[in-house]
This record gives sequence, C-alpha cells and structure tokens, in this order.
Amino acid sequence: MIQINRKTITLGVLAFILSFTSCQEYLDVEPQDKLNSDQVYRDVFDADAAIVGTYGKFMQLAEKYVLLNELRADLMTTTRNSDPELIELSQHAVTSDNRFANPKDFYEVIQNCNDNLKNFDKMLADKKFTQTEYNQRYSDIGALRSWVYLQLGIHYGEVPYITEPLENLNDVLDTSKYPKIPFQELIQNLVEFTEGLNYTSPYSEDSTLVIDVDGYNTAKFFINKECILGDLQLWNNNYTQAAIHYKNVMETGSRSGNDVERYDVYRIKYAEIASNNDLAVGYRRYSEQDARSLINNNTQGWRSIFARERDVLWNTEWIWSLPFDSDFAPKNPFINLFSNRGGDYLVKPSKNAMNLWENQKQQNGFPYDARGKRFSYNIIDGDEVIMKYIYNFLDPIRQMPVDVFQTDGNWFLYRAATLHLRYAEAANRDNQHRIADALLNFGIRNEYTVAGVTDKTDIEQTFQPFPYDFDARNGDFPRFRADWHRSGGLRGRAYIERAPVVGDSLISIENNIIEEAALELAYEGNRWGDLVRVALRRNDPSFLADKVYAKLAADGNSQAASIRTKLMSKENWYLPFVWSTED
Repeated sequence: MIQINRKTITLGVLAFILSFTSCQEYLDVEPQDKLNSDQVYRDVFDADAAIVGTYGKFMQLAEKYVLLNELRADLMTTTRNSDPELIELSQHAVTSDNRFANPKDFYEVIQNCNDNLKNFDKMLADKKFTQTEYNQRYSDIGALRSWVYLQLGIHYGEVPYITEPLENLNDVLDTSKYPKIPFQELIQNLVEFTEGLNYTSPYSEDSTLVIDVDGYNTAKFFINKECILGDLQLWNNNYTQAAIHYKNVMETGSRSGNDVERYDVYRIKYAEIASNNDLAVGYRRYSEQDARSLINNNTQGWRSIFARERDVLWNTEWIWSLPFDSDFAPKNPFINLFSNRGGDYLVKPSKNAMNLWENQKQQNGFPYDARGKRFSYNIIDGDEVIMKYIYNFLDPIRQMPVDVFQTDGNWFLYRAATLHLRYAEAANRDNQHRIADALLNFGIRNEYTVAGVTDKTDIEQTFQPFPYDFDARNGDFPRFRADWHRSGGLRGRAYIERAPVVGDSLISIENNIIEEAALELAYEGNRWGDLVRVALRRNDPSFLADKVYAKLAADGNSQAASIRTKLMSKENWYLPFVWSTED
C-alpha cells in the first residue's frame, strides 16, 4: 500500500503509482505517436500505464476544447490581450495558418487510442488479460476515441475516420486510404462502434486503475461511456435511445441503500436552507432579501461546484473531471487564459452573456441570475474575469494569486447539470414535454404534485415506462421517500423563476433548455456544440447565426451583420482542415 498525503490525485500521481508495477517508458504524459508494444503491453499494469499515457495526451486538448466551443459561440469574447488568431476564431475568419485550424493534436490522441485498442486485442489473444480486464479498458479507450471524433466533426465537418494505428501520423492526409466523410456519416459510424462496446459502466471498484488516495477515488478521471453514448444518440436524433443512456447515469445511486447515493447523486438538489451545505444558489436563512447574504465561497453553494475539494458533495455533481497538478505535465492552461492577475487574460465573458444573466429574476425578486456576475465571472481591476477555472488560484478575499507557482486546476468535462439538460433535450424531442420542463424548472415533485393532497400514493410521479419513470414522492401519511424526492430542477437549484412556455411546446421548451445551458454551463466547453446540434436538427442556420450576431453586435463589432450572413451557410460553420506536417 502506498500512502500519498495529498488532497487530490492527478494523472501524474497515478502514473507515479503505476510505475512501481509497470514499465516506466509509457508513463510520460506526452507519449510518442509510435509505441513499442514489446515493451509496454506485457500485462494489465502496462495496459493501465498505456491508458494513463493516452489520457495525458488527451489533456493537452483542454485549452483548445474550451476555446473552440466557447469563443466561436456567443458567451465568450476576446480581450485587449488577445492575439490575431483568437480574434479570427471569435469572428469566424480563421485562416489556414491559424493554429486552431490544425486538427493534428486531435489525431495524435486518436493515434494513441488506436494503438491501445489494437494491442489490447493482442493482449487478450495472448491471454495477458482476463476478459473483464480487456472489456473495461477497451471500452474506455474506445469511448474516448469516439469523444475526440465527435469534437472533430463538430468543428471541422468532414474528417477522415481512422480506426487503426498509422505508421506515420501524416498518413491522415492520404485521401486514397482515408477520405473525409460527412459529419452525419461520422456520427453514424461513432454510434455503431460505441454502441457495440461491451462494457458501459465505470471501471469496477476492483480495477487497478481505480485507486483511493486520501478518500478520493480516481474513477471519475475516465470518460463516462453512457454519457458519450447519450450524446452520440442525441446528435443522431435518436431521442429515446439518448434518454435511455442518460437515465442510466441519472439512476447511478438508485439501487444503493446509502441515502446520499439514492437521493443526492446526480439529482440537482434545492438549497439546504439551514446549513447551506449544498451546490445551490442560496442565501443565509431569514436573510433572503439581503443581497449581501448570498452564499459565495469555495466550500458552500453553487460557486463551490468549481472550487471545493473532491468530497462527497463534489461526487454528487461531477461525472467526469480531469485535474491538473503544478508538479506534473501537462500544464494547466486555464490560468493564463482567464486570469488578469498572474495570467495573460486572453478571453472574457461577452456582453451578450452578461445581459442574459442580468435578464433573469430570482425567486426573492432580485433582477439577475447570481450564476452570472457573482459566480461565473467577477469584476477584477475593472475587467470581466471568467472565474470557474481560477477560484483556487486566486485568494477569495484579495483576488490575488495565492502562489503564482501553484497552478493546480481542473478540466471540467461533464457534470449532473449537463446530464439533466441533455436528457431534457432528448425527452422534449421524444414528446415528453412535461418531464423535460419539470427537470429544467423545479423538478418532478413540484410538477406532479396536487395542491391540498396529503396522501402522495398516486401523485408526484410520472407513471411512465423507462427511461421516463420518475418517482419523487415525499409524504408522511403514508410515508414515502422516493428516489427523486430531493430533486429540485435546474432553475430551482439556481433560485430563479420558472422559464415560461410560449407557443409551441416543443420549440419553446427546447429554446429554454439551450438558454439554460448558457446560464448554467457557460465556459465549460458545451456552447458551440449545442448551437450546431439544434441548428442542424431544425435545418435552421439562423438559430446559430443569430446568437453569434447578438454577441458581436453587443460588443460593437462592425462586422456583426456580415458574419451573420456568412454563418447562414452551414459550410461556414466549420474550420478549415489544414494539417501541419511540422513536428
């Protein structure tokens, strides 16, 4: 047993642990494109080291992932410090020499994945794996590869789909062997492959990749396969199947006798009014009309989603999050990106995003959404600063770096709010408008209750088959404490008023869901994909073009109208696929 006295564990630490039982060569978090399988695929510990190396390579996509998905959309804009390439990205004028036009770093991760998968097959054939060990690791890396390909499709449209390791990575450019395929065909290939994976649960508790360090479990380093399956089916417009995958994750704790797991894990709870030990927007008890009583610190309330230690409450929200550590590569890119103190301050919230938060109304009557200026961004030295990634870097009182050399942080990839919004999007398109609206607003119990009825036997539940079965009963005569009784909905947890349904339920609720995703998930890397997916589904480029126009117009960009016109053609949504052959 190795005792590590740290409150967090990173891929670097995990690699260090694995080095005691596996080959050292593979533990570099920047593995080469070509790997020597005779040295690194000898047993399950080598396979684990290979997986760690692939995730290390994957982490180098973090900055690009956030910038491509947020700066190209409507919630993030450039600053006085932004270089021309970032400005091009924000204004949809990316040229062939722009570093963001180069998809090579995505294919470097895919190359690692393909190498892993091929050698896992060999290991199984040579009996170096048990079937269970193989199933878990093959499915993990296969799902990760599908995630990377989905991002390629979202940003480049037509791309080569390669599933075998290449002798030379530049062979990606050989169109005779690897022709580009359209985005929709790519989605269908990804659905077929990923649905064929024979292990869709997280790594089992007895896996050598699942390690407890100071009470923190490493299982959430790794992609959630049901979530990526749900996302792929959502992109494929197969809404029932998407909802099934999402519901499987939403029900993670339902079969446990542990109350926290049954009632809290991935449930989106209301505020704990007495203790404020929650992840909700809340105020000190009996002081709800005093704006100064807003719970605003790193260990309580909505802000703590992004700042708290990986404790029990953290685990009720986060599904997939990768940590950066100052002592290990790769370096945390987000401090330089966002912070104006100790960083380069390259991007900031758009005026359009700030207006969206200011146009909400809280349940206590305050005319703004606290998730905006109070939590997602702050004003520091007169600058609007995105805060989600830098709460632990800046002192919470002085707003100065605690230590400029301590650059620990996180890449936020998937959480309960993302899950609920995606599920609601699928359910709404599957004609389950009431369920979608309930999860978006104040939860199932609020939606399905009947005023004045104390016997909850036949209310506060949906009476639908899976994946639309929700039981939120909470009563005492007779006593019910059903699995969903603590769930309060996205806007309930955010303490803001209900989003109204106006006109056609399907379109109105879908609009509300996408707007709520902006309010809740801003700067977490979801926005551009959300806009593209809905615009494609509706065959309505204006859905995307209008939102980008609104950002640019609010920022006073004189090219806003011409950029809108450009984005009315779908082919202009995608980056040029310009490959750099330089090492």
